[in-house]
Amino acid sequence: MGTFSYNPEAIANLKITDTSILDRLVDFESARAAHLAKDHSRRDKRMSLSEAISAFVADGDIATDAGFAYVRTAHQAYFEIMRQGKKGLHFIGSPNTNQSYMINFGVCAYSHNSYTGAEMRGTDRNYSRQLKNGKVKILSEWSHGSMAQGFKAAQLGVPGVFSKQLLGSDILRYNPYVRVMQNPMRDDPDPVVFIPALYPDVTVIHVHAADKTGNARIYGPTVNDIALAAAARKVIITAEEIVPEIDIRYNSKGVAIPFMYVDAVVEMPYGAVPGNMPGHYYWSRQWWEKAFRYACVSDDNMKAFMDEWVFGCKDQFEFVDKLGGAKWITMARRLTKAAEYDNESDGVDFSYQPYLPDKDPGIYY
Repeated sequence: MGTFSYNPEAIANLKITDTSILDRLVDFESARAAHLAKDHSRRDKRMSLSEAISAFVADGDIATDAGFAYVRTAHQAYFEIMRQGKKGLHFIGSPNTNQSYMINFGVCAYSHNSYTGAEMRGTDRNYSRQLKNGKVKILSEWSHGSMAQGFKAAQLGVPGVFSKQLLGSDILRYNPYVRVMQNPMRDDPDPVVFIPALYPDVTVIHVHAADKTGNARIYGPTVNDIALAAAARKVIITAEEIVPEIDIRYNSKGVAIPFMYVDAVVEMPYGAVPGNMPGHYYWSRQWWEKAFRYACVSDDNMKAFMDEWVFGCKDQFEFVDKLGGAKWITMARRLTKAAEYDNESDGVDFSYQPYLPDKDPGIYY
């Protein structure tokens, strides 16, 4: 592992006493060694979700979110990480929605922080409370764009990128990794921010289809996932369906992740539930609303909520049954197809009965 120089103002502001905890995320040498050590053969990598999480997620790993918050995100894999009792993980991702609830159970101990919330559902009071109570330690602050550039630099195999991201922002005072420099191509003053390549230990990416070797198809925006697949030391693919390799070859549109990056392939219908899977199912707005309006209010509420929805479900099928089973599947598919203009939207009702603390409708579509 190399030696690194960090922004001293950010180190002081974040009260980081041992900077070695920052090293692995930007350590090119160990990332390259991990990538070279992979078996890059075109072999059958299928296994169960339990097997994949057990084999490729270790205590203390730097893990990263994929998809975007609740869109095509591997929620069911995150729940399995919790069920297996993994501890002390560092989480980096944009936004923080999924690392937040893991803090309560010791799964996430360190955070590379970005936006915390779920849009119209509100801000995440649980994350704020856990931070104030010392249950999670922020190691760096990021914007969505600057974090994406760090992953992209790793994909490209370059030490980092010069960017105008973060200039004029106080994030510069709370991110040990970035540094304001003079643009080397200009003689007149032209400040740029150097953003280093970022190498997480493990990422779980949920996709629409994959073959047994790991070639993966994504419908819709890939967000950071192509870069993450190249950057991460370990890559788990969960897929709505496993298709033959010939299907990937002859229907190559959207095939974004090649097999050589991938360590495990999991057949995982409804793997993004309770989030949105474009073309397949809409996100459960009521579930997220209850999470923010009820679970995030207190530690006791969060424990009760997760006991019901995570530890009380052995897999995604039991989770879907709790959401409403076949009726939920039908409604969720209709809503997402209508929202994407793949089905007739005229007459499709997007309204829903919201969760209120004193009146839980008990429905999730």
